Amino acid sequence: MNNKSLQTLEFYKIINQLKDLATSKSGKELCKNLIPSTDLEEIQHAQQETADALTRIFKKGSLSFSGTYDVRESLRHLELGGSIGIEELLHIAALLEAANRARSYSKKDREDIKDDSLDDMFRSLKPLTPISNEIRRCILSENEISDDASPGLKHIRRSMKLINDRIHTQLTSMVNQSTTRTYLQDAVVTMRNGRYCLPVKAEHRSKVPGMIHDQSSTGSTIFIEPMVIVKLNNEIKELTLKEQEEIEAVLKTLSSLVSEEIEAIEENFHILTSLDFIFARGQLAKLYNGSKPIFNQHGYIRIRQGRHPLLDKHTVVPIDIHLGDEFNLLIVTGPNTGGKTVSLKTVGLFTLMGQSGLHIPANDRSELSVFEEIYADIGDEQSIEQSLSTFSSHMTKIVTILKEANEKSLVLFDELGAGTDPVEGAALATAILSHLHNMGIRTMATTHYSELKVYALSTPGVENACCEFDVETLRPTYRLLIGIPGKSNAFAISSKLGLPDFIIESAKSKISEETENLEDLIADLETSRTAIENERLEIQKYKEEIETLKKKLEEKQEKFNSKKETILREANEKAYAILNEAKEYADNTIRNFNKMNQQSDASKNMENARNQLRGKLSDTEKKLAYKTKQTFKKNHKPSDFKLGDSVKVLSLNLKGTVSSLPDAKGQLFVQMGILRSCVHISDLVILDEPTITGPNIQKSSSGKIKMSKSASISTEINLIGKTTDEAIALLDKYLDDAYLAHVPSVRIVHGKGTGALRAAVHKHLKRLKYVKSFRLGAFGEGEAGVTIVEFT
Repeated sequence: MNNKSLQTLEFYKIINQLKDLATSKSGKELCKNLIPSTDLEEIQHAQQETADALTRIFKKGSLSFSGTYDVRESLRHLELGGSIGIEELLHIAALLEAANRARSYSKKDREDIKDDSLDDMFRSLKPLTPISNEIRRCILSENEISDDASPGLKHIRRSMKLINDRIHTQLTSMVNQSTTRTYLQDAVVTMRNGRYCLPVKAEHRSKVPGMIHDQSSTGSTIFIEPMVIVKLNNEIKELTLKEQEEIEAVLKTLSSLVSEEIEAIEENFHILTSLDFIFARGQLAKLYNGSKPIFNQHGYIRIRQGRHPLLDKHTVVPIDIHLGDEFNLLIVTGPNTGGKTVSLKTVGLFTLMGQSGLHIPANDRSELSVFEEIYADIGDEQSIEQSLSTFSSHMTKIVTILKEANEKSLVLFDELGAGTDPVEGAALATAILSHLHNMGIRTMATTHYSELKVYALSTPGVENACCEFDVETLRPTYRLLIGIPGKSNAFAISSKLGLPDFIIESAKSKISEETENLEDLIADLETSRTAIENERLEIQKYKEEIETLKKKLEEKQEKFNSKKETILREANEKAYAILNEAKEYADNTIRNFNKMNQQSDASKNMENARNQLRGKLSDTEKKLAYKTKQTFKKNHKPSDFKLGDSVKVLSLNLKGTVSSLPDAKGQLFVQMGILRSCVHISDLVILDEPTITGPNIQKSSSGKIKMSKSASISTEINLIGKTTDEAIALLDKYLDDAYLAHVPSVRIVHGKGTGALRAAVHKHLKRLKYVKSFRLGAFGEGEAGVTIVEFT
């Protein structure tokens, strides 16, 4: 990828954010050097690593790679047979501890969890815990070796402590002597050149025998090592040299221990650095709420709800963009500050991020293509030093793009053809885009030129898009709408801002009729789009409701199937037990009959046994018996059905009212509450209606009671626009008719308004004894504008 496009599309800002999320210096270096790849297999592998790291972060939290020091230089020194110092050994210990921490982090909660793309890397880590523990045991810090690092070191330091105690005892004794104290500048013991001394006044230097090591800047104080402790100070000096020799021996031993695992330690460094880099990508995906894009090599781009990562995630407006499938050239129009450039940069930046193995801040199933090069001409690059105008600067870049771009490139133009005469600029822009379109190069361009809108409308494989603008609020919505050219809105905006109407009318008269017609066409398209969008949202809402109902139905079906299996199993078990009992009883009875044949009163005994068996069979039959459901006569003729007849729909197990006579095929309509369905007469049974007293009731000649409104009653009444008195009178009659028609529930439409009509309706409903309950409509039923009534 060319460096200019990476800068223009602000890719390096993403890299800086990524670098901040790495915890090791070497990991940050990998982040800093990240560039987009053009190898599809490599891209997909990097994307999978990022996805697996993100999954682990969500499950177990983040993993710190602090302590991952670059110890390769120290390892090279060990390979040459040398030994390394305290700081280098501590870095190796920290590296091994980081490896151990990473191995512990990678342990799975269950054995059945499948491996991901990172498991092999985690398994390749060798913590070498004995080595890190030995280093920590011997070295306490960068400035301190433990007394227990070796037996010799411990013995030397014990001796040094004893001698130090003797020196302090001697010097304290001298300081406390009254004669000596008068010779001292201060009653303290000090050190000069690593030896213990006393601060003696210059005029009394001869009174304290010993070696002079230093004097104060004024010359008034002489630092003398008393002769009585010279020998002890010499012993301390010798022990200090031996201590240093012993420390060197300890470091050499530790270096030898490390040198045995040079390859493993170096491999740990490389793996930990790679994991730090991968987990930084995972952290960035979490920060952006990003998703793994699907990649192709066909030039298809489909971004779903993409959010530019450098904008505030709480205010950025998601956009949907697709390019390269139905069309390979997208021309975006619309007012300034409307989001055109952001849309352009979003496409380019997402492509760079995706090809770098980074997740993009967009919804799942977003699709990107692998491009070998991205060319972006965005922003004003006027050069005073080179005496280049804005137009010249842009044209210089465009010339380069036209020379180098091919069908595997993505080209992005911002305000193509701007900075020169509008007529010539529009013609140049059209020619440039036409050339790229004919070459099959995926291109996205923003413009203000109406000529390009017409070009997109009239050219196959070229599509218009616009950034939506709310004329009422004079604010852009930042939504990208593909398929509709943008309207300039200059006249509407000017009018809203107070420009006199006569000036606006004068301006309108100066534009060509074709341009005005085009703007009117765009306005009509925008109106149609808004209507379609509202319908789409409503359809989506219904889909969601249907999906919810479907899930509930499936859950009920599962519960029913489960209960059915349990009942059948229990029934089979009971039947099996009854049959076994009957079999045993029958066997016993036969044996008894055989015995009775040999007795004198066999006939009487056999009769008694027969009666007992008959009683037993009767009891068994009662156990197996079950209540049969009422059977219905199904052989009705078409002439048997009359309007208003009460019927039962057998397949639905619902009662209803005949609302139309059977046709030639035996089909008729049945009103079942709010449901009206076409049913065949073979699926119907005519019911005897109950006797009901009340208004609008008439008897048929056969003596059956019929309801005059049952065939035509509606399940809804609309009271909007009526006064309270008119509405209550209509409602009272309607509710009587609906109740007599066996309608289980009705819908009263009274509107929201001031609420007076709703209150009157509810007050009336409370007085009706046959009203079981009533409630306001739920979401999708009309909410507070309707009341749903259920009858007893």
